[in-house]
Amino acid sequence: MTPADPPRPEAVEADAARSGAAPAHVAHPQRVRSFVTRAGRTTTGQAKALAELGPRFVLPFQHAPLDFATAFGRSAPVVLEIGFGMGDATAHIAALRPQEDFLCCEVHEPGVGALLKRIGEMGLSNIRILQHDAVEVIDHMLRPESLAGIHIFFPDPWHKKRHHKRRLIQPPLVAKLARVLAPDGYLHCATDWQPYAEQMLEVLGAEPLLRNTASGYAERPTYRPETKFERRGLRLGHGVWDLVFQRRADAPEPPPSSTSTP
Repeated sequence: MTPADPPRPEAVEADAARSGAAPAHVAHPQRVRSFVTRAGRTTTGQAKALAELGPRFVLPFQHAPLDFATAFGRSAPVVLEIGFGMGDATAHIAALRPQEDFLCCEVHEPGVGALLKRIGEMGLSNIRILQHDAVEVIDHMLRPESLAGIHIFFPDPWHKKRHHKRRLIQPPLVAKLARVLAPDGYLHCATDWQPYAEQMLEVLGAEPLLRNTASGYAERPTYRPETKFERRGLRLGHGVWDLVFQRRADAPEPPPSSTSTP
């Protein structure tokens, strides 16, 4: 990580307004990725946070399982967040739930700097960041049944039909996510695009290791804050859909090949 370097195009994680999913009838890309290429500019405050707090809170990517107790300095339930944008919701939830640890993936450098700045301002100690593709993090750094929860908020819906294959929530990735959830662990997705919500519901509902905690869409859990963008959309009559699925406690462990990237 080189915060002093001049701004350059960065890869951006699917997150609170970025990546997405694909329905069962849509062809999948050869490799699922959790980010798209995007230009971004790191501010002075973000660069300072990267330099001062990055060494403590940003973990290096590794081709070996991550020891959570070593990474966080304690033993506690761990929640994975994929694509946290500028980190406002992440910091809010981490402050609200200090008894849990949050492992957060985001490759967009300004977003990483912004979350580090919030960590410093709020005195948070239960967040660690991986500035790396979340799919590779899942494949190489997470043990089966190791997570208490997973958050994916407002991923990019890729509105055009020909781009649906770029969406994040598609069967191969959902299978990977289900495999790293502990029994009764939860997967919480949220979107403000109804066709994408319908597709999420279809794809998540088709994963045999997961069960829906609601009859369809869930009420917004109290821990997820409304964003400024979300409040504006609600005032204009736009909808927001939350989906909360849970890993079945009695589900058999799938063979490794069932979660491999096609």
